[in-house]
Amino acid sequence: MRHEVLESMPRKAPLREGYEHSERPVSIASAKTPSRKTKVSRADRPDSTQSELMRITLRACLIARDATFNIQDLLTTSSRMAFLAIRDCEKELDQIERRIDEQLPGAITRVNERKARQLLACLKCITDLERIGDLVMSVAHRVQARSGQIPGSDVRYLVQMSVIVREMLEDIHNGFVSLDVEKARKVLRTDTDLDRICHTLFQLHLADNVHERDSIGFDVLLMAQALERSGDHAKNLAEELYSLIEGHTLRHSPKRTIAQ
Repeated sequence: MRHEVLESMPRKAPLREGYEHSERPVSIASAKTPSRKTKVSRADRPDSTQSELMRITLRACLIARDATFNIQDLLTTSSRMAFLAIRDCEKELDQIERRIDEQLPGAITRVNERKARQLLACLKCITDLERIGDLVMSVAHRVQARSGQIPGSDVRYLVQMSVIVREMLEDIHNGFVSLDVEKARKVLRTDTDLDRICHTLFQLHLADNVHERDSIGFDVLLMAQALERSGDHAKNLAEELYSLIEGHTLRHSPKRTIAQ
């Protein structure tokens, strides 16, 4: 019994050098806060529900990151522990989304416009993060069903894609914690790398006429598409981070503006 419990625990992605995760209230709540002492209105006072919603949204970002980390392990070793970890991550993201959906309407009525924007950012972010969890879970199911059958060259491409998505999510988390707009810009630029790898896989498989590999190739393309769509959701998160910091949205802006 003890072995089964340990085996089902999510495996965490290694943290980058100099990075430490904290459960304390995060910097997203203090964006553009005046330094001088002023009379604090009721809407400006700290709200425990608001702080908690922002904290669990950032936690959701780390959970989604850990899910993509375990996809790498599942692809390369067919680890049952990795599959169970991905499943646990997906369930936890669902729970966080439900919690935010339930608590945010009441919390948003007790805060000022600035904090309301932060809470709306939480809602938008958890929607994308929960979808990433679903997409990664779909990849995990296909990998498990094709255990040992996926060609090594395809595995390498899929691992590259999962690594990119994991790094995008880590940059998003760090960007929200430190309010670093450069993290958002980096993620927006990185999304093109995912598109390129996905396009390469589609070209390879659509040009391959070996009939006995058709069904496996179809699954590989569905996995690549899921990871590419996960990158699109990470891009949405980067746009939300940019909007929170800069005060205006990047959506529907010219590509050259985004890259600056």
